[in-house]
Amino acid sequence: MEEELIRRAVKKNNIIAVVGASNNPDKYGYKIYEDLKSAGYKVYPVNAREQKVQGDKAYPTISSLPEKPDVVDIVTPPQVTENIVKEAQEQGIDIVWMQPGAESQEAITFCKQSGVKEIHNSCIMVARRNF
Repeated sequence: MEEELIRRAVKKNNIIAVVGASNNPDKYGYKIYEDLKSAGYKVYPVNAREQKVQGDKAYPTISSLPEKPDVVDIVTPPQVTENIVKEAQEQGIDIVWMQPGAESQEAITFCKQSGVKEIHNSCIMVARRNF
């Protein structure tokens, strides 16, 4: 089941929002955003503290995006992730991907109880290369 969910999440025609996208090359929010963009995905950076991320317009929230993403990739501290998964569910987003270190048991439980499909313990940069 998880393999099929990952396969769905990394489809090339998916729109992906990277919450926690960054301009700091040392952060995973930078690396993931850059990797997905260079791989040809339509990617939106979500970061309330930045106007632009890597030259692209940044959005403060998932709900402020110009179109609904298929996948929300989360690269934030666990306590922030807990709010992000709730916003994703409110926006009707089907899949959230909690990058290693972003997940919390509370966020995972919320997803399971609210019907949001979640992926954790896996990096989207690694997984997309396997499918």
